[in-house]
Amino acid sequence: MALTRVTRNTRTPRSTRTTLSAALVALACLLAPFATLTLWASYGLRDQERYVEALAPLATDAAVRRTIVEGVAREAPGVPRRVVEDEVRRFTATPAYRAAWDEGNRETYAAVMRALADPARDEVAVPPSMPARMSAPAPAPASKRQLGFTQASFSQSPVTLLPRQNLDVLRRSYHALDVAGFWLPVAAVAFAGAGIAVAVCRRRALTATALGTALGGALLGVAVVVARHFTVDGLTDPAHRTAAAAVYDALTETLRTASWLLLAGGLTVAGAAWLAGVVRARA
Repeated sequence: MALTRVTRNTRTPRSTRTTLSAALVALACLLAPFATLTLWASYGLRDQERYVEALAPLATDAAVRRTIVEGVAREAPGVPRRVVEDEVRRFTATPAYRAAWDEGNRETYAAVMRALADPARDEVAVPPSMPARMSAPAPAPASKRQLGFTQASFSQSPVTLLPRQNLDVLRRSYHALDVAGFWLPVAAVAFAGAGIAVAVCRRRALTATALGTALGGALLGVAVVVARHFTVDGLTDPAHRTAAAAVYDALTETLRTASWLLLAGGLTVAGAAWLAGVVRARA
């Protein structure tokens, strides 16, 4: 009778520890992809030079160049479209254009960050000089009179990037991500550590955590692909879809890498834990 009572008392704490460990590990695995996403949004995109560096290769992307050429041609009424397109196309192949691309992205980034930090701002607008540097080539002497436009024709007023209604949503989302970017990773690591610590078999808990993290990384990668599909398909112009896809891929490259790291790291840790269990069983 006494032996039965002791056995029951022993099983109860073990069962409680197993249940608690499973719950903590499940929470950690659930938070892992969201923590990675918020880290990317909060810190990966916060560095201005990293942002400019990520978009720099797009200056020579064929779809982006074609979109710029078509956009400038539309802004030059009364000028033969073919002549404008030829001039702008030549300009987009020069070092001056690539320098203007980087500077334009730098000023756009600064304008967005200023608007996010200042609730009094009603919209995100870039200075009139930026669109001029980005889109207006310096016409060749032989064609300057024929084209009849200069940088001044593209720089009369600031360019609005985000109106107030969109900015308010973006500002709230940014501040939420700013907080979540710190606390979600901390919570994920804390839950994982606690789940492994209270487990009856820590090796199994570690394996479950690793496999759950790998699954989270795979799901995050799928989410990035699905979001790209919806983002690009929302545009009706095929040229704009191609350009938008190039921009999306450039901005999410770090996030895709992080999802692969979660997947590969989780599988590696799970494999190592399983191998350690086999070696221990044979010893």
